[in-house]
Order: sequence, then structure tokens, then C-alpha cells
Amino acid sequence: MADRFEQLKMKYQSVLNFIQSQGVQLQNVNMEGDKLFIRASASSQDLKNRVWDQIKLVDPSASDLIADIQAPAAAAAAAASAGGAASSTPRIYTVKPGDSLSKISREFYGDANKYMKIFEANKDKLTDPNKVNVGTELLIP
Repeated sequence: MADRFEQLKMKYQSVLNFIQSQGVQLQNVNMEGDKLFIRASASSQDLKNRVWDQIKLVDPSASDLIADIQAPAAAAAAAASAGGAASSTPRIYTVKPGDSLSKISREFYGDANKYMKIFEANKDKLTDPNKVNVGTELLIP
């Protein structure tokens, strides 16, 4: 088993060198069954893809390798920008019977006390935060 590990490490040495030279965080290299297992964390999706390109240069099938290359910072950035875009896109809500701004605020923000945020965004349609008319389309910031 140790011989197989050394063989595979030698086979994929260029990949390991690339990982090191690019500042990819190598977490572990060991055997998983009869395959070489490499776990690493790249700082970007692009860098993760370049590690995979190196693996394919050595062996396009990579049948003797398990590579777990993560790009957590890239994933977090993508999630943040997606979340940021979603929360900055205003929504339209049509007032239903029994609604109040605090009820709508609780529905959208999880906090009834943020009703003034909705009132401020809809001053062109509302004159009093305690009075909303059924059918009014409110902008939910």
C-alpha cells in the first residue's frame, strides 16, 4: 500500500507542485482505498479550475485519483452577491384585508417593528403608517 501511495504521489507530483506554487491550501494527501486522495482549498473558482486542468494533464480519466478541491471563499462571495442582489431588489406587495404595515413587516423581515421602513418607501401612496387600503401595491425595500 505504501508503494502504491508513493507511485501515485509521484504520478501526480506536478499537480501537488502546482497546488503549492499557486498558494492553494493543501489539506491532506493520502490513500482512499486504492486511489490517491487529495483535499485542497483554493481561493477562487478560477484557481480551482486550474488545479483540475493540471490533474487532467497528468491523466484525463483520473481514475486512480479522488480530488476534493473546494473554493469556499468563491462560494461565499457568490452567495453574498446573490444574497445582496436579492435583498436589494425591491418587491411589490398588494395589501389584503386584515393587513397592517407591522403584519407585512413581520412577513418580509421577521420583525413587526420594521414597518416604518415600508412606510418610508411608500410615502407617495400612504399618508399614515396605521392606515393601509386593501389593493394598494406597496414597495417592500
